[in-house]
Amino acid sequence: MLNRGLILGFTLMLGSFSLKAQESGIIDVSKDTLITILQNFRAENEINPTTTRTVSLAPKILDKAKATRVKRKGFRVQIYSGANRSEAQAIQSRFKSLHPEMDAYIAYHEPNFRVKVGDFTSRTEANNYMRILRSQYNNVFVLQEDIWTWE
Repeated sequence: MLNRGLILGFTLMLGSFSLKAQESGIIDVSKDTLITILQNFRAENEINPTTTRTVSLAPKILDKAKATRVKRKGFRVQIYSGANRSEAQAIQSRFKSLHPEMDAYIAYHEPNFRVKVGDFTSRTEANNYMRILRSQYNNVFVLQEDIWTWE
């Protein structure tokens, strides 16, 4: 019974404050400094950019002579994983001869060598390319990692 009285009193008190604020037409906004710091951190690290990015459906023509290569978060398609280094190098060179427009990378993560291809900015692009490669390679899948892009 006492709890109901406290809740009712608190509700009436809040209602009177909100009525006074609505009648005066003045809104007091208080910013939390931690939220501002978090927003700035997210903007600097492009986690949640504050500036809107324009999206164009037209293909982007890039002059690589004027562009720079930068590292971004993206996706690659893994086409080989095994302990044999020479086999990984053979698969990489065969892939490069069949797909000269696409980069191929070898990485060693103990105890396996992994051959990963492509620098995709979206998972959709990587998934589409993975479907093409499934007929040529066994155990193909998409990984998220740092990629190289031109800007």
